[in-house]
Amino acid sequence: MLLHDTALIYGRCLRQSLRSRFALLFGLLMPLLYLLFFGPLLTGLPLGGRGSSWQLLVPGLLLQLSLFGASFAGFAIIIEKSQGVVERMRVTPVSRLALLLGRVLRDTTVFVLQSVLLVLAAVAMGLRAPLAGILIGFAFVALLTVSLGSLSYAVAMKVSTPQEFGPLVNAMTMPSMLLSGLMLPMSLAPAWLDVLSHLMPFRYLVDAVRDAYVGSYTTAHMFFGVLAAVGLTALAVTVGTRVFRTAGA
Repeated sequence: MLLHDTALIYGRCLRQSLRSRFALLFGLLMPLLYLLFFGPLLTGLPLGGRGSSWQLLVPGLLLQLSLFGASFAGFAIIIEKSQGVVERMRVTPVSRLALLLGRVLRDTTVFVLQSVLLVLAAVAMGLRAPLAGILIGFAFVALLTVSLGSLSYAVAMKVSTPQEFGPLVNAMTMPSMLLSGLMLPMSLAPAWLDVLSHLMPFRYLVDAVRDAYVGSYTTAHMFFGVLAAVGLTALAVTVGTRVFRTAGA
Protein backbone atom coordinates (compact mmCIF):
# COMPACT_ATOMS: atom_id res chain seq x y z
CA MET A 1 0.00 0.00 0.00
CA LEU A 2 2.89 2.38 0.70
CA LEU A 3 4.18 2.02 -2.86
CA HIS A 4 0.67 2.43 -4.28
CA ASP A 5 -0.07 5.50 -2.18
CA THR A 6 3.34 7.04 -2.94
CA ALA A 7 2.81 6.51 -6.66
CA LEU A 8 -0.58 8.26 -6.48
CA ILE A 9 0.81 11.30 -4.67
CA TYR A 10 3.89 11.35 -6.91
CA GLY A 11 1.78 11.28 -10.08
CA ARG A 12 -0.47 14.08 -8.85
CA CYS A 13 2.44 16.31 -7.86
CA LEU A 14 4.39 15.59 -11.04
CA ARG A 15 1.42 16.57 -13.19
CA GLN A 16 1.22 19.85 -11.29
CA SER A 17 4.91 20.52 -11.99
CA LEU A 18 4.63 19.70 -15.67
CA ARG A 19 1.82 22.23 -16.01
CA SER A 20 4.16 24.96 -14.71
CA ARG A 21 6.91 24.95 -17.32
CA PHE A 22 8.05 28.45 -16.42
CA ALA A 23 8.76 27.30 -12.87
CA LEU A 24 10.88 24.44 -14.20
CA LEU A 25 12.79 26.84 -16.44
CA PHE A 26 13.43 29.52 -13.83
CA GLY A 27 14.47 26.92 -11.26
CA LEU A 28 17.42 26.14 -13.53
CA LEU A 29 18.12 29.76 -14.42
CA MET A 30 20.23 30.80 -11.41
CA PRO A 31 22.80 27.94 -11.57
CA LEU A 32 22.93 28.38 -15.34
CA LEU A 33 23.74 32.08 -14.95
CA TYR A 34 26.51 31.20 -12.50
CA LEU A 35 27.82 28.71 -15.04
CA LEU A 36 27.77 31.19 -17.93
CA PHE A 37 28.99 34.35 -16.18
CA PHE A 38 30.99 33.11 -13.18
CA GLY A 39 32.59 29.96 -14.59
CA PRO A 40 34.77 31.69 -17.21
CA LEU A 41 36.22 33.99 -14.52
CA LEU A 42 37.72 30.96 -12.75
CA THR A 43 39.47 29.50 -15.78
CA GLY A 44 43.18 29.23 -15.14
CA LEU A 45 43.03 30.50 -11.54
CA PRO A 46 44.78 28.49 -8.77
CA LEU A 47 41.74 27.28 -6.84
CA GLY A 48 43.49 24.92 -4.48
CA GLY A 49 41.85 21.73 -5.72
CA ARG A 50 42.43 18.93 -8.16
CA GLY A 51 41.06 19.10 -11.66
CA SER A 52 39.96 22.04 -13.77
CA SER A 53 37.95 25.02 -12.62
CA TRP A 54 34.85 23.42 -14.21
CA GLN A 55 35.37 20.27 -12.12
CA LEU A 56 35.31 22.48 -9.03
CA LEU A 57 32.45 24.76 -10.01
CA VAL A 58 29.90 22.37 -11.54
CA PRO A 59 29.56 20.05 -8.48
CA GLY A 60 28.87 23.12 -6.36
CA LEU A 61 26.25 24.39 -8.80
CA LEU A 62 24.50 21.00 -8.83
CA LEU A 63 24.19 20.95 -5.07
CA GLN A 64 23.24 24.63 -5.03
CA LEU A 65 20.35 23.78 -7.36
CA SER A 66 19.16 21.15 -4.92
CA LEU A 67 19.87 23.25 -1.81
CA PHE A 68 17.74 26.22 -2.83
CA GLY A 69 15.11 24.37 -4.83
CA ALA A 70 14.34 21.70 -2.24
CA SER A 71 14.55 24.11 0.71
CA PHE A 72 11.78 26.27 -0.73
CA ALA A 73 9.60 23.35 -1.84
CA GLY A 74 7.43 23.78 1.24
CA PHE A 75 5.74 26.84 -0.26
CA ALA A 76 3.48 24.44 -2.17
CA ILE A 77 2.29 22.84 1.08
CA ILE A 78 1.42 26.24 2.56
CA ILE A 79 -0.81 26.96 -0.45
CA GLU A 80 -2.43 23.53 -0.24
CA LYS A 81 -3.02 23.99 3.49
CA SER A 82 -4.82 27.26 2.88
CA GLN A 83 -7.06 25.55 0.31
CA GLY A 84 -7.83 22.57 2.57
CA VAL A 85 -6.11 20.06 0.25
CA VAL A 86 -3.76 18.71 2.91
CA GLU A 87 -6.53 18.14 5.45
CA ARG A 88 -8.66 16.30 2.91
CA MET A 89 -5.72 14.01 2.18
CA ARG A 90 -4.99 13.45 5.85
CA VAL A 91 -8.50 12.12 6.57
CA THR A 92 -8.10 9.42 3.91
CA PRO A 93 -6.43 6.04 4.64
CA VAL A 94 -3.38 7.07 2.59
CA SER A 95 -0.04 6.49 4.32
CA ARG A 96 1.41 9.59 6.00
CA LEU A 97 4.83 8.54 4.73
CA ALA A 98 3.40 8.43 1.20
CA LEU A 99 2.10 11.99 1.57
CA LEU A 100 5.69 13.04 2.12
CA LEU A 101 7.52 10.65 -0.20
CA GLY A 102 5.30 11.37 -3.19
CA ARG A 103 6.19 15.05 -2.95
CA VAL A 104 9.92 14.69 -2.35
CA LEU A 105 10.26 12.10 -5.12
CA ARG A 106 8.56 14.56 -7.48
CA ASP A 107 11.08 17.20 -6.41
CA THR A 108 13.92 14.73 -6.88
CA THR A 109 12.78 13.94 -10.42
CA VAL A 110 12.61 17.63 -11.31
CA PHE A 111 15.99 18.57 -9.86
CA VAL A 112 17.83 15.58 -11.28
CA LEU A 113 16.46 16.41 -14.74
CA GLN A 114 17.54 20.02 -14.27
CA SER A 115 20.96 18.75 -13.16
CA VAL A 116 21.29 16.77 -16.37
CA LEU A 117 20.61 19.92 -18.39
CA LEU A 118 23.11 21.89 -16.32
CA VAL A 119 25.83 19.28 -16.84
CA LEU A 120 25.16 19.20 -20.59
CA ALA A 121 25.56 22.99 -20.70
CA ALA A 122 28.78 22.69 -18.67
CA VAL A 123 30.17 20.05 -21.06
CA ALA A 124 29.51 22.45 -23.94
CA MET A 125 31.51 25.11 -22.07
CA GLY A 126 34.49 22.86 -21.35
CA LEU A 127 33.70 20.49 -18.48
CA ARG A 128 35.43 17.13 -18.74
CA ALA A 129 34.56 14.55 -16.09
CA PRO A 130 34.20 10.75 -15.97
CA LEU A 131 30.70 9.41 -16.57
CA ALA A 132 30.77 7.53 -13.26
CA GLY A 133 31.61 10.75 -11.44
CA ILE A 134 28.75 12.60 -13.13
CA LEU A 135 26.29 9.86 -12.17
CA ILE A 136 27.53 9.94 -8.58
CA GLY A 137 26.88 13.67 -8.61
CA PHE A 138 23.27 13.06 -9.67
CA ALA A 139 22.91 10.55 -6.81
CA PHE A 140 24.05 13.19 -4.31
CA VAL A 141 21.61 15.69 -5.81
CA ALA A 142 18.81 13.15 -5.31
CA LEU A 143 19.74 12.43 -1.68
CA LEU A 144 20.09 16.11 -0.84
CA THR A 145 16.73 16.87 -2.45
CA VAL A 146 14.97 14.14 -0.46
CA SER A 147 16.49 15.33 2.81
CA LEU A 148 15.98 19.08 2.36
CA GLY A 149 12.59 18.60 0.73
CA SER A 150 11.42 16.54 3.71
CA LEU A 151 12.59 19.20 6.16
CA SER A 152 11.07 21.97 4.05
CA TYR A 153 7.66 20.28 4.01
CA ALA A 154 7.92 19.63 7.75
CA VAL A 155 8.61 23.31 8.43
CA ALA A 156 5.79 24.35 6.08
CA MET A 157 3.35 22.16 7.98
CA LYS A 158 4.25 24.01 11.18
CA VAL A 159 4.00 27.60 9.92
CA SER A 160 0.90 29.45 8.83
CA THR A 161 2.00 31.91 6.16
CA PRO A 162 4.65 32.33 3.45
CA GLN A 163 5.86 35.40 5.35
CA GLU A 164 6.96 33.11 8.18
CA PHE A 165 8.35 30.39 5.94
CA GLY A 166 10.52 32.48 3.59
CA PRO A 167 12.77 34.24 6.14
CA LEU A 168 13.19 31.03 8.14
CA VAL A 169 14.38 29.09 5.10
CA ASN A 170 16.65 31.96 4.02
CA ALA A 171 18.25 31.95 7.47
CA MET A 172 19.17 28.29 6.92
CA THR A 173 20.15 28.24 3.25
CA MET A 174 22.45 31.27 3.05
CA PRO A 175 24.90 30.12 5.78
CA SER A 176 24.76 26.63 4.29
CA MET A 177 25.81 27.96 0.88
CA LEU A 178 28.56 30.20 2.22
CA LEU A 179 30.08 27.66 4.63
CA SER A 180 29.88 24.55 2.45
CA GLY A 181 32.21 25.80 -0.28
CA LEU A 182 29.63 25.52 -3.03
CA MET A 183 31.20 28.23 -5.17
CA LEU A 184 34.89 27.91 -4.22
CA PRO A 185 36.81 25.30 -2.20
CA MET A 186 37.05 26.09 1.50
CA SER A 187 40.78 25.38 1.26
CA LEU A 188 41.03 28.97 -0.01
CA ALA A 189 39.43 30.29 3.19
CA PRO A 190 41.22 31.42 6.36
CA ALA A 191 41.94 28.61 8.79
CA TRP A 192 39.18 29.60 11.22
CA LEU A 193 36.58 29.66 8.45
CA ASP A 194 37.77 26.31 7.10
CA VAL A 195 37.39 24.78 10.57
CA LEU A 196 33.93 26.30 10.98
CA SER A 197 32.83 24.91 7.62
CA HIS A 198 33.42 21.35 8.86
CA LEU A 199 30.40 21.82 11.12
CA MET A 200 28.24 22.18 7.99
CA PRO A 201 27.11 18.75 6.66
CA PHE A 202 26.77 20.07 3.11
CA ARG A 203 30.53 20.62 2.88
CA TYR A 204 31.09 16.87 2.94
CA LEU A 205 28.70 16.39 0.03
CA VAL A 206 30.43 19.09 -2.00
CA ASP A 207 33.87 17.61 -1.37
CA ALA A 208 32.63 14.14 -2.30
CA VAL A 209 31.11 15.23 -5.61
CA ARG A 210 34.25 17.18 -6.51
CA ASP A 211 36.33 14.07 -5.88
CA ALA A 212 33.95 12.07 -8.08
CA TYR A 213 34.33 14.61 -10.89
CA VAL A 214 38.10 14.00 -10.97
CA GLY A 215 37.68 10.22 -10.84
CA SER A 216 38.46 9.63 -7.13
CA TYR A 217 35.85 7.29 -5.70
CA THR A 218 37.54 5.77 -2.63
CA THR A 219 38.73 8.88 -0.77
CA ALA A 220 37.88 9.98 2.76
CA HIS A 221 35.85 12.80 1.24
CA MET A 222 33.67 10.27 -0.57
CA PHE A 223 33.17 8.18 2.56
CA PHE A 224 32.16 11.13 4.74
CA GLY A 225 30.04 12.57 1.93
CA VAL A 226 28.01 9.38 1.58
CA LEU A 227 27.71 9.07 5.35
CA ALA A 228 26.48 12.65 5.70
CA ALA A 229 24.03 12.37 2.79
CA VAL A 230 22.49 9.08 3.91
CA GLY A 231 22.34 10.12 7.57
CA LEU A 232 20.73 13.47 6.77
CA THR A 233 18.20 11.79 4.47
CA ALA A 234 17.17 9.21 7.06
CA LEU A 235 16.81 11.86 9.76
CA ALA A 236 14.87 14.26 7.53
CA VAL A 237 12.41 11.64 6.26
CA THR A 238 11.78 10.49 9.84
CA VAL A 239 11.12 14.04 11.01
CA GLY A 240 8.96 14.85 7.99
CA THR A 241 6.83 11.73 8.40
CA ARG A 242 6.27 12.45 12.08
CA VAL A 243 5.19 16.02 11.33
CA PHE A 244 2.78 14.88 8.60
CA ARG A 245 1.33 12.39 11.08
CA THR A 246 0.86 14.82 13.96
CA ALA A 247 0.58 18.37 12.60
CA GLY A 248 -2.95 19.69 13.01
CA ALA A 249 -4.12 16.47 14.65
